[in-house]
Amino acid sequence: MGKASRTKVEATRREKIAAQRAAERRAEQRRRILLASGAVVVVLAIVLTFVIVKLNSKPSSSSAQGLSNGPTGSALTAVVNKVTSVPASTLDAVGSGSGVTGKPTTISGTTLMENGKPEMYYMGAEYCPYCAAERWAMIVALSRFGTFTGLSTVHSAVANGAGTAEPDPNTPTWTFVHSTYSSPYLAFTPDEIQTNIPDPSTGTYTTLQAPTAAQQALVNKYDGSGGAIPFIDFGNHYMISGVSYNPGVLAGLSWSTIATDLSNPNSAVAKAVDGTANYITAAICKGLTNNQPASACTATVQSLESQI
Repeated sequence: MGKASRTKVEATRREKIAAQRAAERRAEQRRRILLASGAVVVVLAIVLTFVIVKLNSKPSSSSAQGLSNGPTGSALTAVVNKVTSVPASTLDAVGSGSGVTGKPTTISGTTLMENGKPEMYYMGAEYCPYCAAERWAMIVALSRFGTFTGLSTVHSAVANGAGTAEPDPNTPTWTFVHSTYSSPYLAFTPDEIQTNIPDPSTGTYTTLQAPTAAQQALVNKYDGSGGAIPFIDFGNHYMISGVSYNPGVLAGLSWSTIATDLSNPNSAVAKAVDGTANYITAAICKGLTNNQPASACTATVQSLESQI
């Protein structure tokens, strides 16, 4: 083979090698683009999944409304102990209190009984700020006759599912759901009919505890079919319809602060909550327990009986 022929063959070989390498580089670039595209798709799929889950998830607790949690563990125990053991001397010092506008009123009917004991029936709701305020006084009063177990904290609502703001939002309080009450003197039956979590599809609060037909008939009879909550029936002898004092007294306060203030007769909290508790105690003493026990139905409490 001549020199010219060898040169031509070598040139052809080099061209083929160059073309092959160029093809390999293009293939590598395509692989890299595909890998990068695949990674982007995976990331987008993950993000889309999180978005779908977030959009379809519903609030499951009060924290979904931006409500802070109440005390737990030993802190909760300490608060419960303070609320359920307000000294009788403090309650007597508070007397009728101040700002108590919703005193028990007389009603008439067959004595309400449960398990052989006169019964105090309560209807309220966790979203309700007026119920939130009333529960503090109810727990103080009922603890003079018996013992609560299983009390837990909750806030009143901020706004309903339609976005309408609630009065006195975020009021710290308690819920009677899952709690029990034991007393040798009376039975206590609570119904928290709705949660503090709004259903965005209806704009209303989720149903929690439905009253029985007999309980609803009781409410309709004394409180009207569109009656106010809280509603309390003291054995069909006395009732409270609506809140007994301004929930604003509790605004911005923690459970611990409220619980501590209950034992200070000069505090605004004690004057409102303990004053209300004394009227509730008077209704129980006069209407349900025949002024027993003496530790609860003190001379101060009995002096309030003439005002209801």
